[in-house]
Amino acid sequence: MTNKPGEKYTGSPGVTFSVTGFQVQVRRSDSTWLELTCHSSCVLSDRAEYVWYKNEENIKTGSSLLVSSGSTDRYSCNLGGSFGQRSPAVYGPQRPSVSVSPSAEMLEGGSVTLTCSTDANPAASYTWYKEHGTLDPRLLSEEPQLVFSSIQSSDSGNYSCTAENQLGRKTSDFISIDVKCVDGTTRIIHITRWTLVSVMLILLLVFCLWTRKKKAVSSTTEPHESREAVEMDLHPEYEDLSDMAAQREDPEEQEDQV
Repeated sequence: MTNKPGEKYTGSPGVTFSVTGFQVQVRRSDSTWLELTCHSSCVLSDRAEYVWYKNEENIKTGSSLLVSSGSTDRYSCNLGGSFGQRSPAVYGPQRPSVSVSPSAEMLEGGSVTLTCSTDANPAASYTWYKEHGTLDPRLLSEEPQLVFSSIQSSDSGNYSCTAENQLGRKTSDFISIDVKCVDGTTRIIHITRWTLVSVMLILLLVFCLWTRKKKAVSSTTEPHESREAVEMDLHPEYEDLSDMAAQREDPEEQEDQV
């Protein structure tokens, strides 16, 4: 390999090299156009030629590329001559979707989470909206999740989210939330249910403690009984002496009676 103009490398198969670490940087040119610039982690010549790809198709050479704002096409770049790997593609967010958890009946006081999902690079930021209403400022967030820790009937309504990055912005369809009021009957049912569960847990705990105490008492009394039985088995002569003493006392009692 040589740095002299007009010269060529010698040898077979020659010298090969690769350049990695390409990145596309996005800068807004005006309200309509975006400027994409290809950068490498390696130090390259000012005369380096870059190749641009739109949805995997080669479209242009040059260090930068102008694209329209709001485009969902995927753009990547590489060094001319197909050296190394292409940069990760950059693209605006796809139309986001909203899911709700739990999906079952929603009651006042429960926890409900809305999740906004999309695909974008660079990563998108999120904004939540409530149709014909004002979203509680405490819930405002750029996170993909909107969390109601204690949802109320006033939170019922239609919600949507917007996903946005430097290349574009998309808004989801509305999703409806219907929060049921907890009336007196429903509240009594819930209180009764939790009371029964609490009582059952207390009874179970008492039973376990009683069983453990009973086993402990049994284990302390059994050794005393077994010890007395062993002592009697080890000293049978005590029984013989008792019998002999009884036999001696019987004739004397008979003489006294005569």
